[in-house]
Amino acid sequence: MAILGNIIKGFIEVRDTLSPEKDPILQQQKVLNDLLVTAKHTTFGKHYNFDDILSSEQPEKSFANSIPFFDYDNINKEWWHRLHDGEENVTWPGTPDYYALSSGTTGTTSKRIPVTDEMVKAIRDAGLQQVYALSNFDLPADFFEKETLMLGSSTDLDENNGHLEGEISGISASNIPSWFRGYYKPGEEIAQIDDWDERVKKIAKNAKNWDIGAISGIPSWIELMLQEVISHHGAKNIHEVWPNLEVYTSGGVAFGPYEKSFNALMGRPITIIDTYLASEGFIAFQSRPETDAMQLVTNNGIYFEFVPFKAEYINQDGSLVQDAPSITLADVQPEQDYVLIISTVAGAWRYIIGDTIQFTDVERAEIKITGRTKFFLNTVGSQLSVNKLDDAVKHLENQFDVQIKEYTLCAKRYEDGFYHSWYLGTNNMALDGQRLAQALDDHLKNANKNYKVARSKALEGVKATVVRPDVFYDWNAHNKKKGGQVKMERVMGEEKFASWEDFVAKKE
Repeated sequence: MAILGNIIKGFIEVRDTLSPEKDPILQQQKVLNDLLVTAKHTTFGKHYNFDDILSSEQPEKSFANSIPFFDYDNINKEWWHRLHDGEENVTWPGTPDYYALSSGTTGTTSKRIPVTDEMVKAIRDAGLQQVYALSNFDLPADFFEKETLMLGSSTDLDENNGHLEGEISGISASNIPSWFRGYYKPGEEIAQIDDWDERVKKIAKNAKNWDIGAISGIPSWIELMLQEVISHHGAKNIHEVWPNLEVYTSGGVAFGPYEKSFNALMGRPITIIDTYLASEGFIAFQSRPETDAMQLVTNNGIYFEFVPFKAEYINQDGSLVQDAPSITLADVQPEQDYVLIISTVAGAWRYIIGDTIQFTDVERAEIKITGRTKFFLNTVGSQLSVNKLDDAVKHLENQFDVQIKEYTLCAKRYEDGFYHSWYLGTNNMALDGQRLAQALDDHLKNANKNYKVARSKALEGVKATVVRPDVFYDWNAHNKKKGGQVKMERVMGEEKFASWEDFVAKKE
């Protein structure tokens, strides 16, 4: 009998039952007030008169009217560069102990995003909220006695001028609470290995010594790790190695495109839980099994604003025009695309994180990620967000009974006009590109009226090329590095796409 598991599960269920009902709008008002009070004596707080905002009758409105939008380049150029020069109290009291390095999916140059002690605590507390929410899922008691494998970036952080630098998953893993260390795998020694391939080989070698109940990480790298473990032990599926695996916590990208190939590695269905952890903070997690939407963490150091995702508010580079209107959680509407804006305990203010979201349940503050502002494919009026591209790939998987593990595309100009040029990553190299292109074109015309209109005007059609999935992984390794927070660009500009096609030609 799982005595400890029953105790832990019972504690989580009782705690969830006794917790007061949340009012996300009131929580957000308190978060904004706390942020302004804490940072009012910083250089940023004095420059933008936080005291005046706090004393105004409508602080949310005054805040939005007083402070411009910032993307990473702007806030780094105007403010955060001072932190790198050793200045204190710039956008948040003191100086950060960590910097999260992130190239995201939009470039190869690493961003250096401040991670304060308050942000480390906020990420840890959001993780605990997610653990408490497990009471909503039908999990066996002995699950709460099993170990958790977290596959992120290396915890061997680099020291630089008195602070530590690394990817956010490595920073988070290096700050796990002491009570959790007995459950945490692959353990500190393996987690510090910087070379991703070497780390995965060590995981595979030790896999049978662990009783894994949950795994977490970006889907593409989790799949490669699972394949290595299965291959090393000559197993048919991962449950022959980890029979008690019950939960996969996904994050970083939408899980949908990976669902079919991921499930093929399982011996039986497991619970999939989506999370939204960015370099800038822990933003949302799936809190109940009835939906795959995620609940915003509204009480934990991040204040959210939302700008309607309309062409007139978006610059060509994906940034916002400064007079774009923002709204608070109190005024959002369901099924409307919004650009997500955050202000945080790490000293990010009205920061454009780069994602677009929709609310699926306003009262619960539940969202789904619909795309990236820079990956909105609208070169010739087709208006395709990443979630629509993901849906199209899933349609191909069902129609052709195939696994498509990765993809990327570009609105590319050929001699006879613009085409959407797709590269699809699958091990079924016998697939006919023309048939795939026709299926993509037909699906998108039926699913998106703007795409259908574009096809009758400037968009000539679709081209599709099939490549092996490892070409995508090698591309990431070539431009960034393997594993961690690295994600594949879904939409590329023509210049970068030309580099991608040159890379593919050499690999093929």
